[in-house]
Amino acid sequence: MPIFGMSAHYKLTVEYDGTAFAGFQIQANARTVQGELEAALQRLNRNQSVRLRGAGRTDAGVHAIGQVVDFWLDWHDEDERLVQALNAILPHDIAVRDIARVPESFHSRYSARSRSYRYTIWNRAVRRPLVARWSLHEPRRLDAEAMHTAVQMLLGTHDFASFGRPTQGESTVRHMMRAQVWRDGDWVYVDLEANAFLYRMVRRIVGTLLIIGRGQAPPQWMQEVLTARRPDAAGATAPPHGLCLMAVRYEEDETEEQGPLTSVGAQESES
Repeated sequence: MPIFGMSAHYKLTVEYDGTAFAGFQIQANARTVQGELEAALQRLNRNQSVRLRGAGRTDAGVHAIGQVVDFWLDWHDEDERLVQALNAILPHDIAVRDIARVPESFHSRYSARSRSYRYTIWNRAVRRPLVARWSLHEPRRLDAEAMHTAVQMLLGTHDFASFGRPTQGESTVRHMMRAQVWRDGDWVYVDLEANAFLYRMVRRIVGTLLIIGRGQAPPQWMQEVLTARRPDAAGATAPPHGLCLMAVRYEEDETEEQGPLTSVGAQESES
């Protein structure tokens, strides 16, 4: 509910380097993205607390370019000035990229239609320290075409129980709207978009794809893992630092042209 009579409902698009965070969601005695954002908003709100909601509860070490949050705030200046004020207060590893006023009914998590994640792999024998914070180093040459063939088997509506566990006993059925693996020189990218993701679902999918990319299993193995509906059937969970929440899409966005890596979702807690 609004804090003051003149409060407005805001939506922010936020970017952050997840390296030094214990995740997005606020936790006691831990540095989180939500905690830093709420502390900054409190400073701008006469030192009164502001509670925000996030579209994706990214885990420790996971990054975001297009995280979406919403909150109520009594702000008596231009919206762009709020962006400037927040970015002046926030630490160096978080930035507000965009702002919009939204209807009272808007909920950054439950109003979302899909979410897009990208997993980035540096695929060369020699590691690159300057990009190590946001990419996985894989020294063995990966067969990106085999990985792409495998990930196509995840398109559509499936029970993804092999790749993640639900929150609070929810269904493990999800709808995968986009799934692709592609190479750009020594970089390999895994792009996934779904209505929602299970906990660690993207990283379990990537772990399975790495086994296929290394030639340790054929692309068809992905179908076997999917139909098994057992967590022990999939590959190991890939490390968090290669994962980035790229975008969240809402119903009002669907008339816009969707680029090769833009997306959104519903309930989720991917990490």
